[in-house]
Amino acid sequence: MTTEFTSLNLRPELEQAILELGYTTPTPIQAQLIPVMLTGADVIGQAQTGTGKTAAFSLPILHNLKPNQTAPQALVLTPTRELALQVSKAIQEQGKHLDAWVLAVYGGASYTRQITQLKRGVDVVVGTPGRLIDLLNRGLLDISHVSTVVLDEADEMLSMGFIEDIEAILAATPAERQTALFSATMPTEIRRLAEKYMRQPQSIVIQREQVTVAAIEQRYYLVNEHDKTAALTRLFEIEDITSALIFVRTRIGTGDLANELSLRGFPAEALNGDLSQDARERTLNRFRENQIKVLVATDVAARGLDIDNISHVFNFDLPDDPEIYVHRIGRTGRAGKTGIAIALVTPYEKRRLRDLERFTRQSIQRVNLPTEADIIAHREADLKRQMTTWLNRARYKRERAMVEELVAEGFDPMEIASAALKIARADEKQRPIYPVAEVVEQKREYTHDRSSYRPESGSRFERGSRPEKFSRPERAPRFNDTRRPDRAPREINGTSHEEGMVRLSLSIGKIHGIRPGDVVGTIAFHADIPGYTIGKISIQDKHTLVDVPEAAVGRVLAKNGGYAIRKQDFTVDVA
Repeated sequence: MTTEFTSLNLRPELEQAILELGYTTPTPIQAQLIPVMLTGADVIGQAQTGTGKTAAFSLPILHNLKPNQTAPQALVLTPTRELALQVSKAIQEQGKHLDAWVLAVYGGASYTRQITQLKRGVDVVVGTPGRLIDLLNRGLLDISHVSTVVLDEADEMLSMGFIEDIEAILAATPAERQTALFSATMPTEIRRLAEKYMRQPQSIVIQREQVTVAAIEQRYYLVNEHDKTAALTRLFEIEDITSALIFVRTRIGTGDLANELSLRGFPAEALNGDLSQDARERTLNRFRENQIKVLVATDVAARGLDIDNISHVFNFDLPDDPEIYVHRIGRTGRAGKTGIAIALVTPYEKRRLRDLERFTRQSIQRVNLPTEADIIAHREADLKRQMTTWLNRARYKRERAMVEELVAEGFDPMEIASAALKIARADEKQRPIYPVAEVVEQKREYTHDRSSYRPESGSRFERGSRPEKFSRPERAPRFNDTRRPDRAPREINGTSHEEGMVRLSLSIGKIHGIRPGDVVGTIAFHADIPGYTIGKISIQDKHTLVDVPEAAVGRVLAKNGGYAIRKQDFTVDVA
């Protein structure tokens, strides 16, 4: 045990566990945050995954546990099942000499096991907001005696639509609790949450060493949504890619895109939350060792990814938050190397692109996609370069002997060379050049007063208040901030159609307890379309009407049989 960890004055049982786990010295966030949390003060930690923040909050939680308690003493909220399991495992390992009971609760797992352990008594609960709300509504989880609440990766929970759930959960905890909030970025909604539910929090910012955006070449290509994959493969033909990281919005999107790229002759693998930790590490090792050159990932899955030789970052889907864009492209151009960041932008996203330029204070250059003629010329020029290299090396003795044998058999040397090049180009047949439709840019500009959509200060639970039931507060329209300036705000429960939209009917409604956010999230996820393209939503008693872009209707209807909200299946038809 080093003097540094000893100086933190943790319980001997924790010091022993730390030593056995192989910890040497505290990371910067651990050294700064543990002493503060031990005092019981509220803290805001701005740090990415991989900085050691889990131990920074888990060690103080374990240090402050009281013996012989049955109700949970600490609550950790995480955005995903995978992170809940990861955090709970870490706390169990650190608290093994304290006999600390830790329980991970998350959707998709058996209620029975989780309920059984809750009845036996646990010290720390780590869970996703949705499952925590369900357990609270059933009266199976008591968090009225919680002394510490941790919001881990708060920005990711915000982007996944959990902000109302978080507020309901916080309102069910004691007013005098300690609150720790961790976030890689600090969007406005997260800052508002901190101001409302935290008491004079101390802020700790840990910056990872990263090349500035100024050192990265940024460009974008204007494409139609349905042509993005074709556009991406065209760029793969032209760009000098040593390794590429492609960001998409959803987990299902990573697998679909990776499979499609592989089918088109560009081997790729997906990195998402469905992978086990072992599978994730195997994938990352193959990427580090250049066994695979292309990785398709979500923002959550890419957290903590620390690889210095990524030549290209592709934004297949633009992120909602400009800070996330900066984090994404900062993964290229590291260790003194140059990097290229490319965004595929649809006409609807051009105003969001301007927001990125204002945020980064840099212009993102628009470039035209390579044409079919450009790609063919590039392929031929590349083949000629390879031929010239080998001719200069003159290291083809056996191949020359084969040519001489063919000449002796009566074949013309020019014909032999032509046939050899034909064979060398055989793999090009696996890479067809897919057509890309002309982009029709949107001329209509939407303007609206965003301030009129801000929720009233009294519309949410105040700190320490206890609602009669742990229901989710009414969701304000999501397009009330600067992250979605490219569309007018979505109307709720209206009757008019938007131009270019088709109205669909869902066999689920108010009596099933659904919200507009449920509709957007479910359709966007299963049909793999951007949530912001979904238009007006009208929730009736037993059914719901929703407008989607005409071009997306087929994709939405094709996923019938797979739609469900809170385990309630429903179908989608044209209204």
